[in-house]
Parts: sequence; structure tokens; C-alpha cells
Amino acid sequence: MHWTNYLAYFFGGAFLANSLPHIGNGISGRPFQSPFAKPPGKGLSSSTVNVLWGFFNLAVAYLLIYHVGSFNLQNWQHALTLGAGMLIMSVMLARGFGRFHGGL
Repeated sequence: MHWTNYLAYFFGGAFLANSLPHIGNGISGRPFQSPFAKPPGKGLSSSTVNVLWGFFNLAVAYLLIYHVGSFNLQNWQHALTLGAGMLIMSVMLARGFGRFHGGL
């Protein structure tokens, strides 16, 4: 398998992880940080904007994971690469959002 497929799986995991806080806060009706807020990433966007942004991230993750190469969750290398992208993005998000929500 070509190395670019693994890069796509890694970033697919990162986009998948980024979709979760936006969708979760959005469907709960809570405003949350997004790139569309003023200032970007610091201000709060509406719950509707966060649901839309979360589903955009989910769609990008889907495209990167299932339309690049031949992803197989039973292949430990594929799963590990996806998981690494999710883990690294999750830690970055926890540190970034933790500054605003007391989770640091």
C-alpha cells in the first residue's frame, strides 16, 4: 500500500475526532467554538453552525478513510493509523478547548 493512503487514514481520524465535539455540543443546543466565530476558534458559534461544521468534518473523514485506498478496519496497520490521527487530534482539541472550558 502506498504511504499516501496511510496519510489519508491519519487525517481521516483527525477529522473524525474533530467532528465529535461540534456535533455533540450542537445537538445539545450549546454554542461552541468554531472557525466561523469571531474571533475564529475562540468565540462561540451557534449550535446549528456547530452541527453543520461537525457533519462537514464527518464527511471529509469518510472521504479520506473510505475513498482513498482500500481501508480495512481489521488490518491493524490501517486501524492503528486511523487511531493515531484520532488520538493526536483529540489531545490537541482537549488542550485547545480546555482553555475555554476549564479542562486543562
